[in-house]
Amino acid sequence: MDEITIKIGGAKVSKKRVSLVLLSMMVFMSVFLAACGSSNKEADKTNQTQEAGADKSTDNATTGDKKEDVTLTAWIMPNSPKPDKDFMELVKPYLDQNPNVKIKVTVLDWGSAWTKITTAATSGEGPDLLQLGTTWVPAIAAMNGIEDLTSKADQVGGEAAYLPASWATTKIDGKPEVYGVPWFVDARAMFYRTDAFAKAGVDPAAMFKDWDSFKEGLKKLNGVEINGEKMSAFGLSGKNDWNVAHNIFPWIWAAGGEVYNEGNTESAFNSPEGLKGVMYYTGLANEGLVDKTSLEKNSAQVESDFSEGKSAIIVSGAYMVKNLLTPADQGGMGDKEAAKNFAVSPLPAGPAGPSTFIGGSNLTVFKGSKHKDETWDVIKFLSSDEAQLNYSKITGNLPGKKSVIDSLGSDPNFAAFIEATKYGKSYPSIPQWGPTESALVKYFGNIWDVVAGVSGTYNEASVQEQLNAAAKEVNAILNQ
Repeated sequence: MDEITIKIGGAKVSKKRVSLVLLSMMVFMSVFLAACGSSNKEADKTNQTQEAGADKSTDNATTGDKKEDVTLTAWIMPNSPKPDKDFMELVKPYLDQNPNVKIKVTVLDWGSAWTKITTAATSGEGPDLLQLGTTWVPAIAAMNGIEDLTSKADQVGGEAAYLPASWATTKIDGKPEVYGVPWFVDARAMFYRTDAFAKAGVDPAAMFKDWDSFKEGLKKLNGVEINGEKMSAFGLSGKNDWNVAHNIFPWIWAAGGEVYNEGNTESAFNSPEGLKGVMYYTGLANEGLVDKTSLEKNSAQVESDFSEGKSAIIVSGAYMVKNLLTPADQGGMGDKEAAKNFAVSPLPAGPAGPSTFIGGSNLTVFKGSKHKDETWDVIKFLSSDEAQLNYSKITGNLPGKKSVIDSLGSDPNFAAFIEATKYGKSYPSIPQWGPTESALVKYFGNIWDVVAGVSGTYNEASVQEQLNAAAKEVNAILNQ
């Protein structure tokens, strides 16, 4: 369509861009939770504020060699149990070296963050430093809400320093401009109970090889008893999870399916390959290898069930390692039997090879910032190897930089995640992803209803019907 320029919040915006803005703001908040972060249940606090620096005065120009005092505002998400304090501890070395800089950090609740950020993007009034979930970057960039960082990217290592799947999320697909820097990575792997495997006589290396061996192993594990309690083989969540799409797409990818076609102009997940992946994954529940009560739970609840010995295998992020190794009096699962008997493996390979989901968060400079150079300087510090490693230890998530991820390889609990990042995928980085995911959550949820026996009969035809309905709605979104 012809591009027409109108005004929103005092800024000139094309009609095409307005369409993307309005389209993006329709997304449900809960959809983005796992794509962008981890299961820190105690960290889900709203609009917390922490300030540190030389003093609490406003910016003042000074004379002589002393640098101008600057107060930067940062909006971050609840990435750890004490997100504001943890962030300030992370940047303390920078503040010590730059006494003229003060940072005021606000923690946004994931549920309300999208509304707050899009409001800021359209009004031009927001923070200096802005954390964005990886799936949010293209939409906010299309709204002209964040700074183009292309000319600065080499200062933090550029594309070569980051995972390809992560670096792709810093752009709008098909365009060269870079709008963010990967801060941390959310990758998925399988956590399993080593004592349950030993009791059932299952070799993990053989079981996690491919889909066939995985299903055979599940059959042997199903109902295994540990300390007098029976376990289900596989714990997975259904329609009530914020990770609905993230849970299913690794199996679609492993079967050879894709989200969109090559030009991102049409849905592809309803292809024969996509159907094969969905049928395999949901079929594990249909065949009784999954406790169907878990299909009413979210990821955090399924992770808790694993720690309580209710399932032998779950899929989770690297943060789960930290949860299992953290003492109970500090909010972790360290007192559980699972904490003494767990290991991690990549997902089994499908017909098209292995796959997993790669998400996380990126650091961006807000377009309306009056301190863009100083904000970029902080991002450079947060992108240093030392800061990356320190934040990984705090949050349990993988660092954003490849070199720092690789430095964790000596820990067997992280080795599986490092392996998974070699072939993990992120979603196409387009502004329409938000409403696309909302549609997928709805129709994937319908599939889980069929699996759970709530509606319809579970077979290829009923699943294909839901995939086709989802594709029709997504195609309409792509063509708006």
